[in-house]
Amino acid sequence: MMLFLQADENVTWLAPYAYTIVLIGFAFVLFRVFEGWYAGKYNRPLFRHYFVFKKLKPSQLKVLQEEFYFYQKLSEKHKRQFRHRVATFIEDKKFVGREKLEVTERMKVLVAAVGCMLSFGRKNYEYVLIEYILIYPGKFYSAINQDYHKGEFNPREKALVISWKSFEKGYKITDDKYNLGIHEFMHAMQLEAKQSGDLDSSRFVKQFQNILKQLTDQELKDKLDETRFFREYAFTNQYEFMAVLAEYFIEAPTEFKSHFPKLYSHTQDLLNFRFAGY
Repeated sequence: MMLFLQADENVTWLAPYAYTIVLIGFAFVLFRVFEGWYAGKYNRPLFRHYFVFKKLKPSQLKVLQEEFYFYQKLSEKHKRQFRHRVATFIEDKKFVGREKLEVTERMKVLVAAVGCMLSFGRKNYEYVLIEYILIYPGKFYSAINQDYHKGEFNPREKALVISWKSFEKGYKITDDKYNLGIHEFMHAMQLEAKQSGDLDSSRFVKQFQNILKQLTDQELKDKLDETRFFREYAFTNQYEFMAVLAEYFIEAPTEFKSHFPKLYSHTQDLLNFRFAGY
């Protein structure tokens, strides 16, 4: 009996540590509740980064500085965040060249940059449904629907598949409202939001529904028919509409906002996109 009492007395020093753990756990729960409330009220995450520490190699940074217009328009703070995200993307994804195509450092940086641009307003920006980036020289045959494609997102294989020729043209011409990379990355983002329960996904789904509600408004439908602002392919289905919407939002923001201010605002909230003058 004396031995038992002695052992019990010896563990009393653990009590302060136990209380600290409980308090930390309670504080974390409160923080998550507040984070959820903030995201719901203001349609944006409370914060987008815990840490920003990853760096690009000088040769990779040179590609961003010389060839990627969106990066050039960012503030210094956002440039650091963007570099971190691009470095993370390149590190996490497997790039595979098809039809004897050699995947260069430049290709990796530019593909990563387009994906990170579209997800730049999100806290969870990694595209967890994508593991592989498959790059063909030109159009490729898709077994999904037995046709030739310029790009596709294959969730079963966790692969984003692109024609380099079409991708390069899409990012180089920044104002023609055609951007293959944005289009395909948006498809991946849509499916992720549908499957996930995180705050970014919840915000995305909420704004997606707001956009779909807008499309039921007769006045808006009449204006869409009258202006023919969005290309015909946008009206294939709701998912293609969102992908095309993202292309127009990134490449023609002033024109988009002028024609359809409410639709623009919902798209801005959808992506939490308030950088570089947007």
